[in-house]
Amino acid sequence: MDDVSGTAAVGEDLAGRLVAFATALRSKGMQVGTSEVVDAGQVATVLGLEDRALLREGLASALVRRGGQREVFDMTFDLFFPTGVGASASVAEHDGPLDTEDLRDLLVMALADGDLRTLEQLAELAVDALGTVGTPGTGSTGWSAFQTLDRMAPQTAIARALALRGAGGEGASGQGQGGSGPGRGPGGAQGPAAQSGDGDVDATPFTDRLERDEVRRLVEAFRQMVASEARRRTAESRGRDTILRHAVRSTSEHVDFLSANRQQLEELRVAVGPLSRRLATRLSARRRASQRGRIDVRRTMRKALSTGGVPIVPVHARPHPGRPELVLLCDVSGSVAGFSAFTMLLVRALSDQFSKVRVFAFVNATAEVTDIVKDGGDLAARIAAEARVTSWHGSSDYGEAFADFAEHHLDAVGPRTSVLVLGDARNNNQPLGLPALAAVADRARRTFWLNPEHPTRWGLGDSVAPEYAQVVPMHACSTIAQLEAFVGRLLPT
Repeated sequence: MDDVSGTAAVGEDLAGRLVAFATALRSKGMQVGTSEVVDAGQVATVLGLEDRALLREGLASALVRRGGQREVFDMTFDLFFPTGVGASASVAEHDGPLDTEDLRDLLVMALADGDLRTLEQLAELAVDALGTVGTPGTGSTGWSAFQTLDRMAPQTAIARALALRGAGGEGASGQGQGGSGPGRGPGGAQGPAAQSGDGDVDATPFTDRLERDEVRRLVEAFRQMVASEARRRTAESRGRDTILRHAVRSTSEHVDFLSANRQQLEELRVAVGPLSRRLATRLSARRRASQRGRIDVRRTMRKALSTGGVPIVPVHARPHPGRPELVLLCDVSGSVAGFSAFTMLLVRALSDQFSKVRVFAFVNATAEVTDIVKDGGDLAARIAAEARVTSWHGSSDYGEAFADFAEHHLDAVGPRTSVLVLGDARNNNQPLGLPALAAVADRARRTFWLNPEHPTRWGLGDSVAPEYAQVVPMHACSTIAQLEAFVGRLLPT
């Protein structure tokens, strides 16, 4: 049981720490209001500070409101409610230094036992022994989780831990009843004799796979423990705010498309489903509200004759129900490809909200990829392999791509069509092709440009965003939150 009462009171009272904790969560994209902070204070009052794990779950129930926010909450919680100050008790109580091989041997035994408490203590020892970076006494000392894990190489301990379990040693799981675990024969042996009750089916491969998955989960838990301990130790030497700014990730809704790594892009793809359902509900509500039609002034004034010429009851024109068509023009070059692929997946999920959706991809040549988007899969790889999006060179050329679209695909745009252009408007100093873009905008009902770069970068280097913004309204759209706001408020219904 971890007591955080001492650490929570250092330098600030509990109320001040909760307010600072909520402010930090907001800075990482979580929506934490005043009522949630009040609830968190009541939770802390009822649960107390003696059990850190219980306090963590209680505050999470009060402050976490959406899926995908728990990891951000946990990382921030570790900074504001750490397990202690300075070197941990495990480090202080251990006699003598431990080398890398000693730590690996301890890790193998802890994985074989499945002991989370031992793994936590081992993470503290490993960070202290292997993770120190910087020069002590200079104020720049820190502890690196990457360096610790690189030296420990915990993935290499999986096979040894499985061998220990299979050998029926005292650390093996399921050895509390005569050394026989599930799927093993007498004495813990693994082989043809390990069968199910009817004596016909060998269950050993199945149980081996379960144990392998369990050990891998323990290794991943150990990695998270090392990262948490390294953040805690470094926050003490370099400041909590510094670590919060650089080492704690934002929620997936506020991850910049252009700076997202592979794991974050995968999380963004997972977020398409919930986001599309929210947006579909919002678009449907807007469509129902707009079906009343505009006010018919002539009929309203005629009806007002019965009330002395005062138009008390307005008469609306008969609505003309119908769903708009949508055309996407997507730059799929370089880092912009992640933003374009995510938006294509989102539009595919929202296709029921439009009468027709057509998707075109380009680098410097334009090709229709509607069927590829409908089929799904790895869009970037499939578009590169199956669509002709480049001509004689491989650099982005918006002018040539717009001219290609206007020449071969302009019939896809009509008076009921909304056109979305997706790209960073970095044209590699090529001709802009403004007449072709203007021709597309003139034929469309509405045209928007979604730029994943921050507006402060528009016009810098080879960016020609200001020039294109004079033809087509340009909106910054660098995160899911901004994309959701655009689709929910501006996209025609």
